[in-house]
Amino acid sequence: MVIIQNLHKKFGKNQVLKGVDLEITDGGIFAVLGPNGSGKTTLIKSILGMVIPNKGYISVLGENIKNNSGYRHKIDYLPQIANFPNNLKVIELIKMIKDLRRPSNKDQHLIKLFKLDPFIDKKLGNLSGGTKQKVNLVLTFMFDSPLIVLDEPTTGLDPISLIGLKTLIQTEKEKGKTILITSHIMSFVEEVSDEIVFLLDGKIYFKGPISKLKTQTGQPDFELAIASLLTNNYV
Repeated sequence: MVIIQNLHKKFGKNQVLKGVDLEITDGGIFAVLGPNGSGKTTLIKSILGMVIPNKGYISVLGENIKNNSGYRHKIDYLPQIANFPNNLKVIELIKMIKDLRRPSNKDQHLIKLFKLDPFIDKKLGNLSGGTKQKVNLVLTFMFDSPLIVLDEPTTGLDPISLIGLKTLIQTEKEKGKTILITSHIMSFVEEVSDEIVFLLDGKIYFKGPISKLKTQTGQPDFELAIASLLTNNYV
C-alpha cells in the first residue's frame, strides 16, 4: 500500500526526516505517533505529495509518487485544521467537493451520523470548531478511496460524534481499506489501531502492535510504554 525507503527531508538547516524506511500493508489501521517536531507531519505530507523529500523513494498503491499526482485521487485526506470559505453554506461546500471529485451518495448517511442536519443550510463561518470538524469528516469519508489519512480526527468532537467516528473507521477497515491516523489522544489510538509507527527526531523507533510495544518496554499501560520510548529510545 505504502512503501518508503531512505526518506530524507530538510527545511533549511533543520533535518526533519533522517533516512526513514517504512512499509504499510494493505488493510488495517496504523497510527503515526511522535512528539512535536518528531517528523510525523512531514512524513504524512510526503506521502500525500504536499512535501517534496530531498532524498528517498515513496510508492503509494503501487505507484512511484515522484512527478506523479494521479495517485492522490485514490486517497481521502482529513487535514488537522478545517479551513473552509466562511461565506459558503455547508450544503454548498459538500456539493462543490462532489463536483470537483466524483459523484457520491454517502454524504446523506454521514450527515445523519454526525447530526449535521440542523447546520446544513448555515454558513461555515458561523459554525463552531467542533461542527466544522464534523463537516471535515463528511468531506473525507463521502468517497470510497482505498487509503484514508486522518490528521488529528478527534479534534473538537463531542462524545457522541467520537463514537460515530470510531464506528466509521472500523466500517472502512472491514472493507479492506488502509487508514493512517495521527493523534495525541492515546486512549483513541489504543482503541482503534492495529499497529503504531513511532517517530522520534526524524527516525522510526518502533513499528508494530501495541501489545508488542508493551512487552518490549516492560510497561502494561500504553501511555507508559510511549513514555518509555521517549525516555529510553527503545528500538
